[in-house]
Amino acid sequence: MKHLPTQIQQRLVVLRVRSADVEEKFVLGSGRGGQKIQKTSSCVWLRHGPTGVEVRCQNGRFQAVNREQAWTGLCDKLEERKRAAAAKKQAEKAKTLRLNRPRSRNQKVRLVQAKRDRAKTKSTRGRVGAE
Repeated sequence: MKHLPTQIQQRLVVLRVRSADVEEKFVLGSGRGGQKIQKTSSCVWLRHGPTGVEVRCQNGRFQAVNREQAWTGLCDKLEERKRAAAAKKQAEKAKTLRLNRPRSRNQKVRLVQAKRDRAKTKSTRGRVGAE
């Protein structure tokens, strides 16, 4: 797995991410730091092909440190994505259960009472002077 720390490798295995699916580039940094950061390729850019998740890291001075942080960030993003998908699935399941639940006794009573009130209102309507 491209000589990654074992902790990151284990996280990738749990996430079922193959390192071959991840595109890794070392690019020139940008922003603060002067000429040194702009002329060395210490910035690491990762892109997971199947999901399209991208991570860019240039926090440290050294490529190896940035690489490890970028892979950790990629794992974090993929885990968050997985959690969000699971939460969405659970919310949909809860919604279907809520929608298919039968009405409570109080709800039925209120519904019938509202219908009676509406019927009473409509029964008073009619043509003027028609008896």
